[in-house]
Amino acid sequence: MRNSVFVGCVLLAAAQPALAQKDQVKRGPEPDWVRQSELAAVPEDAAGAVFVRRQDVWVHLDTKGQQQYLGYRIRLLHSNALQLGNLAISWNPQAGAPVVHTIKVHRDGEVIDALKSGTFEILRREDQLEAASLDGVLTAVLRVADLRVGDELEFATTIPVADPTLGSATSDLLTLAPSLPSGRYRMGLSWIDGQEPRISMTEDFKAVARISESGVELDFDDPPVMTEIKDAPWRYQWQRVLEFSDYPAWSAISQLFAPLYAAAAKLPAGSPIRQEAARIASAHASPGDRAQAALRLVQKDVRYIYVGLDGGNLTPATAEETWKRRYGDCKGKTALLLALLNELGIQAEPVLANNTGLDDGIDQRLPSPGLFDHVLVRATIGDEQLYLDGTLPDVIAADTQPFLPYRWVLPLTTAGASIEPLAWKPANRPQEISLYEIDATEGFDAPAQIHNTIITRGLDGLKQHFQYSAIAPAQLQAALSQQLVGETWQSIDKVAWRYDRKAQASILTISGKGMVDWRNDGDGARSTPLPGGGFNPPDRRIRPAGQDQSLPYANSPGYTCHVTTVRLPKTASEKHWSFKSGFDTRIFGRNYYRVFGIGDGAIRMIRSSRTERIEIDAETARTDNDRIAKFDNSMGYVFYDPAGVDMPPSRAKPVPATYDIDWTADNVPCLSADTAP
Repeated sequence: MRNSVFVGCVLLAAAQPALAQKDQVKRGPEPDWVRQSELAAVPEDAAGAVFVRRQDVWVHLDTKGQQQYLGYRIRLLHSNALQLGNLAISWNPQAGAPVVHTIKVHRDGEVIDALKSGTFEILRREDQLEAASLDGVLTAVLRVADLRVGDELEFATTIPVADPTLGSATSDLLTLAPSLPSGRYRMGLSWIDGQEPRISMTEDFKAVARISESGVELDFDDPPVMTEIKDAPWRYQWQRVLEFSDYPAWSAISQLFAPLYAAAAKLPAGSPIRQEAARIASAHASPGDRAQAALRLVQKDVRYIYVGLDGGNLTPATAEETWKRRYGDCKGKTALLLALLNELGIQAEPVLANNTGLDDGIDQRLPSPGLFDHVLVRATIGDEQLYLDGTLPDVIAADTQPFLPYRWVLPLTTAGASIEPLAWKPANRPQEISLYEIDATEGFDAPAQIHNTIITRGLDGLKQHFQYSAIAPAQLQAALSQQLVGETWQSIDKVAWRYDRKAQASILTISGKGMVDWRNDGDGARSTPLPGGGFNPPDRRIRPAGQDQSLPYANSPGYTCHVTTVRLPKTASEKHWSFKSGFDTRIFGRNYYRVFGIGDGAIRMIRSSRTERIEIDAETARTDNDRIAKFDNSMGYVFYDPAGVDMPPSRAKPVPATYDIDWTADNVPCLSADTAP
């Protein structure tokens, strides 16, 4: 998840039956397909908490799926390392039982078999219950007794990995962490005849890989620390990775999953879901309105629970079952939504997506179901495609773009589809608008009436919906009063909040009184900076030496707008007011905009910032680094000078005040006319 707000489901998690018995952790010999590293000598100046004398990670492929082996022998150099004696093995019992080969303690030439004095406890922890997730993963825990600094802990286990939906088909990754303790590491991938997968490796792995007819081996002594390439897009952060996959193309995954959703969406003759579809059809005339109503029904009347038990991690529950029990995960809700849309005569298909925000570069990866963790619906209505996500709250409507900014999706079709890019575009409406209205008509020295409205969209707006909809208005006002009353706000008179479904925005309004920081500039002159009026200069885009200087730089998407209006003191003539300069600057792929206007006894200011390019090339970054010194970071000051020269009327610009227009509308004037979408 990208935020504390829940916005999807776990698509690929281990499927589990009921709690296993203690004898499911077995003891057995090392598998014959593992070739252990030789022990590395411990340096006299060994530092850190541990020294890894050897660590071996192997994946073996056969007709049943994967076998994953982990074995190590480590010297404990510091008391902080003693916690490594708390051993834990997590596994999918449907794939089979884990096998423990060795748990030993080596001390001064003595070998202590920890399995003779300790036993595993089997736990089903369900540590994602707070996220409404039941995956049934089992964990075996053993605490090695009498472990001491200077001991060497040896451990080895093999865990089977298989899924009933995927059968023997496999796809996965072998990775080496970017920062590891000193020592010796070996990684390997092996297979039996007929099970060789497609393989792809990053260049750092290719340099050391030994490839044979039955496997790949990689050895590392004291692997260097790898750092992320500063500010580079995610696809360039793919380092120390070996991919393997049995899938020849993305279309094979599409074809595999499409029948599962088609079957789950079928309805029996007397299904109550047909009645719900008929009710929607009678209440709404247009296909678009019907699709929105179907989505809202699934969002509102079926609560979210992820259940990965009994094969439910990849295979969706049927629409009938999901409606009957009134809960489901992204797969069950998608099947239900497909069933409703089918009944309404609306063409729709499931699409896989990645909720982590790390889907940049998926097109460069080997096809794998594991690169997706969410499924939603895409409906075609006329010439328009709408994305419908049944796991979101019922305030989030279907839209031409998914709620989360996916880079790639995989449609699930019987003919088989490939992954599709979703082109990034600059936001066409601000993700946050702050409207700040100051009524200073009573004079420079009197408290001003202040109205602050904050319009928030996207994940932050949804987070506010979760937070504010769960508490009473009086509680919200008390909490915000406690937080805000101080330097600016003297009192909070009213707090109002709502979520506007049409605007897809959380709207919070705060009203009260406060003092304006009118500065005495002498001879009756005054000045004050307007809230939200200035920008800090952007940071330089530069990378450490040794990193690829030619790669592009990533920008965080964003669009914010600050609108400030000051109703001027009655005693201060409008013609004696002036303000800081406006600007319309583009630097590092962002537009920085500010404009002032005056009229009807009020000064108006709009200041905004919008990402216009999600990436900038290295040459642009170098050029813009030299432009930072000239960046206008002045605060949004306004000035009153009763002895000043009368300002000409032509200085007034058509800048709307906070109260002039509906700022929840789509086309608000937060950008210059030639930039506005």
